[in-house]
Parts: sequence; C-alpha cells; structure tokens
Amino acid sequence: MSSPTPPDWYPDPQNASFVRWWDGQRWTEHVQQARPHAAAPPSLPTQPSSPTPQSISPAPPSAPVTADTSEPARRKVGLFGARAAAHDLAEEVERLRATLAETGALELVEIQIKASDARDELARVGADVVAAQRELEDLRRQSLDVRNAIDVQEFGLYDFEHPAEASARLGADLSAVRVEIRNCVTGKRATSAVSNFTFNNSAAKGRQFINEMSKMMLAAYNAEAENAIKTVKAGGLSTAKARLEKAAERVSKNGQMISLSITGEYHRLRIQELELAARHLAALQAEKEAERAHREELREAKRAEEELRREREKLDKEREHYANALAALEARGDDAGAAELRAKLEEIDKSIADVDYRAANVRAGYVYVISNLGSMGEHVVKIGMTRRLDPMDRIRELSDASVPFNFDVHALFFSEDAYGIEAMLHRNFANQRVNRINLRREFFYATPAEVLEALREHNVAVVEYRTEAMADEFRASRELSAAQTPDE
Repeated sequence: MSSPTPPDWYPDPQNASFVRWWDGQRWTEHVQQARPHAAAPPSLPTQPSSPTPQSISPAPPSAPVTADTSEPARRKVGLFGARAAAHDLAEEVERLRATLAETGALELVEIQIKASDARDELARVGADVVAAQRELEDLRRQSLDVRNAIDVQEFGLYDFEHPAEASARLGADLSAVRVEIRNCVTGKRATSAVSNFTFNNSAAKGRQFINEMSKMMLAAYNAEAENAIKTVKAGGLSTAKARLEKAAERVSKNGQMISLSITGEYHRLRIQELELAARHLAALQAEKEAERAHREELREAKRAEEELRREREKLDKEREHYANALAALEARGDDAGAAELRAKLEEIDKSIADVDYRAANVRAGYVYVISNLGSMGEHVVKIGMTRRLDPMDRIRELSDASVPFNFDVHALFFSEDAYGIEAMLHRNFANQRVNRINLRREFFYATPAEVLEALREHNVAVVEYRTEAMADEFRASRELSAAQTPDE
C-alpha cells in the first residue's frame, strides 16, 4: 500500500509525474517521484512566478535539506498573518534591492578602475614599443654610419676635430661641406683616371690596379688636407691653400701613367673646409683682440676716473688752505693780500667745477691725431680720444717700448663730445682701416692733412693742427745710419 504524499509536496506544474516542494511562498528546486493520492496544489491567490525548473533530481520523501546553509530559513505563512508577512517581505525585498544596487555600483566602479588601469598599462606598453622601435632605428643608423665610416676610412677620410665645429655660425656650413665630401668619396667622384687600362693583358687586373692606386693617392691627399686644416692659423690661409695645391699636384704626377688626379669638385670642397677653419680662427682672434682692447679701454677709463678723483682731493685741500689763509688776512686787515687770495680761490673753484664736469660728463675729453713715421710710414695715422686730465700721458703710454720711436702729435684738442668726434672720424675713414678685423685698432691709411680736411667738413673747430710729422728721433737715426755707411 502506498504511503500518502508528505505535507507541502504538490504535483509539479511542469510535470505531473513528479511532486515539488512548496515552502509556503514559492516553488523550490526539490522534486521527487509522485505517489498515488498526491495532495492538491496549494490554494493561494496566484501561482509563484519562479523560473521553470531546468533539472530534476530525486529527493527523499521527508522535507528537503537546504543546500546552502547560509541562506535564512524559509518561514511558512499562516492564513491569518498573510498581510503582515507580505508587508515584512516587501520591506525585505526593498532592502535587498538597495543592497544589490549598491553592490552593483561598487562592482561597476571596480570594473571602471580596472579598465582604466588596463588602458594605462596598454599606453605604457605602446610607449615602450615605440621607444624600442626608435632605439632599433638609431642602432641601425649607427651601424650604417659605422659601415660607411669604415668604407671612407680606406680612402684616408676621418672625422677629425675641426676648428669650426664649435662655431654657431659656421657649424652648419661645415656639416654640409663634410656631407658633400663624404658623398664624393663614396660615389667615386673624388678621383679620375683612365677607364681602359689593362695590366698583363687583363682588363680586370687593370681596373683593380686603378682602384688600388686611386685609394692610395686619395688617402695621401686626404691626410695632407687634414694636416693643413689642423695647422692652419689666422692669417695663414694662403699658405695652407698652397700646401693643398701641391698635394693635388703630387697625386697627378705620381698617377700620370693612368691619368690619375684629384677631381676639381673634390679639391674645391676640401678648400672650402680649409677656408671655414681659417674663418673661424680669424673670428676667434678678432674676438680676443676686441676683448683685449675693451679691457684696455676699461683700464684707461679707470685711470681717468682715478686722476679726476685725486685732482678733486688736491683742489679741495688747496681751497681749504687758501680759505684759512684768507680768513687770517681778513682778521689782520690785510686787504691787498686778501684780494689776491680771493682771486686764487676763484681759480680753484673754476678748476673744481671743471673736474666735476669732466667726472659727470663721460663724453667729454681730448681728441688726438698722431702718427709714427719711423714705425708705420708716412700715410698711417691713429685717431683716438682720452679722458685723462693730461692727455699727453696717454700719448706717452702709446709711445712705449712696443714701438721704436715716439708718436708725433698732429692735433690734440678738448671737446665736450670727444666720443662723437672720434666716431665721426672713424666712420669717415672706415674704408681705410689698417685692421679690418679688430675695429678697436684705431689706425688708418690716411695723412694728417686728410684728417684735418674731414674735421673742417664737419665744422669741428681746431685751434692748432700740425700736418707735417716732426719725427726727430727717426730722422736723426736715419742720418746717423747714413753717416756710418762707408762710401762705395
């Protein structure tokens, strides 16, 4: 005899051959084989809307054991407490929904953070890949440069330290010339020779002989060019060019059998490289000369200021001395002596005013035109200015041991704008400068008479001007030399 169906087991709505456990609120996943006289489904207002069971597994006839022990115990709803239970369940559902929403939001934030981290990591990896590719390209270029350097070194062409490499103005020109030089060597345009030469009746051996001779002669020429560039000095460009010309001539002479010579294009490029070195060295020398002259000007200005300071102190002491003497004479009633001292004090006050003016007005000073017949010839003059109290001190300094004879003074006059007059004369004779590199060297190919004419054209008043050079020491020395020379 079959046992009746246990309580709370009802026919499965999906399969009548089984019964499913009803927990008082909804269908559960527990099913078992139906027995005869199974209880009817619970008479609730509506059937629970749980998902359709996907799998069927047998269960014991007793009440099923919940698989997840962490879940809260299911409670049965009585007939009379249904409304309160429904209200409690609604509140629990809302709480669970809020918890689920919060948990979902947190999971979304975590997902976004992980996605951002993944994007950053991807960007870093991409940057590393780009950097690695660039490094690979650099290594490839370096490898190519090394191979090219080895190729051109066979012809004696090396990347030596060029004087103009450090020049901001000439560095780009030097780089361009060196690229053309390298292209000439690699393109076999640096030398020329016959093309139909045979050696032991072999055209191949003839070509090999020409290649070896060309390589050897070009290496010798390049070595001479490098030495010429390294040893060139400011002002020695013509000597260095002649040296390189002779090197090209030697190549032509030694390679006469195969008409071997340095091409005009290649020789011109090496000359340009040599000229860049000479130009840079000349610019460096001019810069050094300008700095030296500027330091000399600063020393001259400092000496002038020191002279003015000492003169002012001297005049102040003299004035104090005469003022005390004047007070004593006036106290004794010596009117004649007092009048004489007052006149002296007026002269001292004028001198003090002049010193103060000279100290305050840096453009005021003495303009001088001097020459040195024995040292520089008849047609060279020096035009300058000085702020010294005694301008002859400056001229005597110029006539020091560096020149064999003293300078002759053609003009020496005071002007409130001595700097302006000096600059005007320098502009007037700019094309006649002796030193066109260092403009602080104030020597000009001109005569004293030409300078006087320029002063008159610009309405510069000169009280005294001497157009002829005295040159006493030079003339006396020449006469002595002539007297000591025996008659032929």
